[in-house]
Amino acid sequence: MAKEILKVALIGNPNTGKTSVFNHLTGLHQQVGNYPGITVEKKIGFCKLSENTKANIIDLPGTYSLNASSIDENVVIELLMNKNDENYPDVVVVVSEVENLKRNLLLFTQIKDLELPTILVINMSDRMQLKGIDFDIPHLEKQLKTKIALVSSRKNIGIEKIKGLILNYQSLSTEPCLNASSIDPQYFDKLKKAFPNQLVYKLWLVITQDVNFLNLERNEIKSSFTKSHADLRRLQQKETIKRYQFINDTLKVGQTIDISKASDIRAKLDRILTHKVFGYLIFFFILFGIFQSIFVWSSYPMDLIDGSFANLASYTKTHLPTGEFTNLISEGIIPGIGGILIFVPQIAFLFLFISVLEESGYMSRVVFLMDKIMRRYGLSGKSVVPLISGTACAIPAIMGARNIENWKERLITILVTPFITCSARLPVYAILIALIIPQKKILGFISLQGLTLMTLYLLGFGMAFFSAFILNKILKISSKSYFVVEMPSYKIPLFKNVAINILEKTKSFIFGAGKIILAISIILWFLGSHGLDKDFGNAQKIVEKEVYTSKTPLNPSEIPNRVAEYKLEHSYIGIIGKSIEPVIKPLGYDWKIGIAVVSSFAAREVFVGTLATIYSVGNSSNQETTIKSQMKHEIKEDGTPVFNFATGISLLLFYAFAMQCASTLAVVKKETNSWKWPIIQLVFMSGFAYLTALLAYQFLK
Repeated sequence: MAKEILKVALIGNPNTGKTSVFNHLTGLHQQVGNYPGITVEKKIGFCKLSENTKANIIDLPGTYSLNASSIDENVVIELLMNKNDENYPDVVVVVSEVENLKRNLLLFTQIKDLELPTILVINMSDRMQLKGIDFDIPHLEKQLKTKIALVSSRKNIGIEKIKGLILNYQSLSTEPCLNASSIDPQYFDKLKKAFPNQLVYKLWLVITQDVNFLNLERNEIKSSFTKSHADLRRLQQKETIKRYQFINDTLKVGQTIDISKASDIRAKLDRILTHKVFGYLIFFFILFGIFQSIFVWSSYPMDLIDGSFANLASYTKTHLPTGEFTNLISEGIIPGIGGILIFVPQIAFLFLFISVLEESGYMSRVVFLMDKIMRRYGLSGKSVVPLISGTACAIPAIMGARNIENWKERLITILVTPFITCSARLPVYAILIALIIPQKKILGFISLQGLTLMTLYLLGFGMAFFSAFILNKILKISSKSYFVVEMPSYKIPLFKNVAINILEKTKSFIFGAGKIILAISIILWFLGSHGLDKDFGNAQKIVEKEVYTSKTPLNPSEIPNRVAEYKLEHSYIGIIGKSIEPVIKPLGYDWKIGIAVVSSFAAREVFVGTLATIYSVGNSSNQETTIKSQMKHEIKEDGTPVFNFATGISLLLFYAFAMQCASTLAVVKKETNSWKWPIIQLVFMSGFAYLTALLAYQFLK
């Protein structure tokens, strides 16, 4: 018997716990991708409803209504209107929450007008007693012409009820809650007569929104039923008022709120966390704690991973047959992959803290807190979300900027976000800080290495603000901006949500970077193991001759390492490195570091993997040497360490400011629809990074 697959659209306002419901329904059975032709992220999960039925659940971007003001909200509208879309839903699940049900129902009533089977989920039922709220569910179901699931995603209550309602979706009423055409009966009547086979509310959305559906062209409809922008806005306002009148009448009986029974500390917490002085201090200490923890907590698993890959490379080289394939595995693939996996603990901890801040509701307070500061630099409070998201990755952060309606503020946010220290910079920072900053503690508990890492993050934010200030003065784009932010209730973060977020983001980082790392490791190994001239093939004889004719001959046991170093220097990669060395030498870099810097343009995290591969190729010993140890013991011709304090600071500053990410440039081009802005980004950031690194090295050497 063939299994039935239902398509379910999960929709709701931001901060209603929609993602929590999605995670409960789908667990780890999730796929993340982009909608065709745009960079809006979509999540699809799979849920078993019965032996013969499963559901494909698509988690749509959060939206307050079907009156779209961003690309994310357009995605929701176009999916609900286009029956030809592969994800067009059999049933819609609208997620609301107990404290803001009145506002949440505006979106619900609009979706009901599209005559789709619609289920209403009222989430956070565990907070009803705390807030003194109660519902008359039968009355609400009758008035809203739907079935309601009262759930608590935090306590996993009501999830089975949702599954049951989805399974029996055909019994749901598709009748609208109210007649939207009553806002202008004459106008809507003409619209219905012109397109008798279409839903009037769909036609209304085509007229008022920038969307198309079926074979109806938006311009064709608008040309026949044209109205001024002011008239359309007036009708939209009238529609919203009518909907809220209906919602108010429904909730008068369906919802009771007894404030005397409520026991809420939200207002008290808000007064402290958004205070004009204490709010900033608290935020600073939270960031300080995060960066201290990233270094201290992750050191043990990092050392374990580092040692394990060193042992694996040595074991492979010792026990597999001698040859090119063994060298590829032991000198190319294993060191390259090890060079990125060593930083998984730090990246996971970073995502852990970001997830906790978002889940708890504190991140919205940060947005509100920072708005006054941001406006001085040509940004808005909404810019904080992309900027803070940039600590994970600049690519989704830049995509997130599309929620900023003001084009000038959005453009500035896009241009300065790459200055924020992303998780791809973290591997570079971590290894360099470990090499040049001692493991000391200030006042007995403040890690000097953690303090350095926090300084680099603050440096990124500072440069982003400074650049935004300059751009705000330079860019002559007239615009008006308004700032509205929702303050969700404080919540104890759900372990399942945090765990899934860490797993998905870390997995995305590993596999996204892993493909690049593996490819570059193989290429670098080949370039480092093969050469053009006869000197490469005769390395053994040349080195032995030099050793035995030298006035200070080497111990014979050191000859293999000298041969490996000689071959590396005369290999393809050595030739490339030597050719760029004059440009990078003033920064304190040798040709090996130069190769790592150039190859890391594909992705910053490639820097460490590249050096691991180069040093593995240039080392013929079978000893278990970790990446950190290899870099620590690398010396110049004069016997001084390659990674000394001056070179380390120079590299840290270079990576703090340089645009070392081809993927980010591609996304900026897509979001701005022009190569002008990414080229400006690349030239300015790389030039500024080179100048800063040059001055730092020359001053400190």
